[in-house]
Amino acid sequence: QVQLVESGGGSVQAGGSLRLSCTASGNIYSVYYMAWFRQAPGKEREGVAAIGTLGGSTYYANSVKGRFTISRDNAKNTLTLQMNSLQPDDTAMYYCAADRSISWVAYRALSVYEYDYWGQGTQVTVSS
Repeated sequence: QVQLVESGGGSVQAGGSLRLSCTASGNIYSVYYMAWFRQAPGKEREGVAAIGTLGGSTYYANSVKGRFTISRDNAKNTLTLQMNSLQPDDTAMYYCAADRSISWVAYRALSVYEYDYWGQGTQVTVSS
């Protein structure tokens, strides 16, 4: 069983930055695709960013391109999401997700249906 734990959420003003982290139980990172999703109240969960097993390939939602950066450190079992230039629309619960087998094209890598393992989420609140 894979367990994922997110951290780093909080409250910031528009234009600020936050750095989210996700750690996993066991040495799974090198064989699992990883991603960040978010869900705002009343909205569906949406893919934010995804990263391949070795970290060399990434996908981003159009809404965060140029502002967010996903990265991973397989030696430390850590997934990170650096979020800059945050806006009120970025307010949501952010979730880390993992799966061993992903159809590695953008619309699938950012789809909730591709991932079997999820963290409990960390709240990000951006005020104007």
